[in-house]
Amino acid sequence: MRTALVIGTGLIGTSAALTLAGRGIHVHLADHDADAVRTAEALGAGTLGEPDGPVDLAIVAVPPAYVARTVADVLRRGVARACLDVASVKGGPRRELEGLGCDLTRYIGTHPMAGRERSGPLAATADLFEGRPWVLTPGADTDTEVLNLALELVALCRAVPVVMDAEAHDRAVALVSHTPHLLSSMVAARLRDADETAVRLCGQGIRDVTRIAASDPAMWIDILSANPGPVADVLAAVAADLDETVRALRALQSADDAKRGGGAAGIEDVLRRGNAGRERVPGKHGTASAAYESVTVLIGDQPGELARIFADAGRAGVNIEDVRIEHATGQQAGLIQLMVEPAAAPGLTTALRERGWSIRQ
Repeated sequence: MRTALVIGTGLIGTSAALTLAGRGIHVHLADHDADAVRTAEALGAGTLGEPDGPVDLAIVAVPPAYVARTVADVLRRGVARACLDVASVKGGPRRELEGLGCDLTRYIGTHPMAGRERSGPLAATADLFEGRPWVLTPGADTDTEVLNLALELVALCRAVPVVMDAEAHDRAVALVSHTPHLLSSMVAARLRDADETAVRLCGQGIRDVTRIAASDPAMWIDILSANPGPVADVLAAVAADLDETVRALRALQSADDAKRGGGAAGIEDVLRRGNAGRERVPGKHGTASAAYESVTVLIGDQPGELARIFADAGRAGVNIEDVRIEHATGQQAGLIQLMVEPAAAPGLTTALRERGWSIRQ
């Protein structure tokens, strides 16, 4: 690949353009939003305007509702040897393109499983896709050259290619992406009118659950409008679990021992099923989730403190597998959880104490 055209200079489009431009690809940028495309150009993502002749690959990075008509226009005008989109739903756009009578041999639907709470070109980064799954949904009519160019894009972005059927993809993202976002928003919505004293008690748990609720509502209306059925199916199953859990909690309020026992069993069931589901979430490098031990350290909110504790862990010969930080309310300090292999935890604890760190049990 030597040339590319990126249509749509939001977070995903600009990130892809930055990556390709950084790899020496001549990238052309197009967007109906003049400010966005000029910002992307100023960031070094490419040059404004479509090319004089066909490019190797056109990347359509527009909202799902506009994917089909944009791809159809690219195919009709012959501006690229191959065309792909990066929308978060795949079945609907393909059905629209078939309905428009498009020749789909030069098109493939794709979806990089990467994003941020912020949107727009200023949120873009050249490393956004590194190590993340990038779904490819070739059809029976997809030309081999088109698939190869898509795979080359994924490789240049240092992402991990995953080949799926388009409808299976939409059901999958409904479960692992779209429904979690709605549930995060529903939990966060409970905080809107909560008493201030309750909000001040927010800890890392509520921050983890509500993090993605900060995303742009307009963007998510576009996404959910393109995949409403599968998301509704998952939410219906969650709603059934919620109903059962509410009944179990009410039973725990009963004066009857048998009812309380039944309620406890119901709560235990949902918690254990949650344990089993959480264990299936891929861990480091996409492998099976590993059981790490946490070494919790009090850390000040000053420049260089994170670097210092990581350096001390390195001197102790311990690899930090994961990190979680919980900020203390009203204090210039927090707790950092260093996730390590269980066998390494005692040695790391001793080494950090010797270097003056306060370890919390």
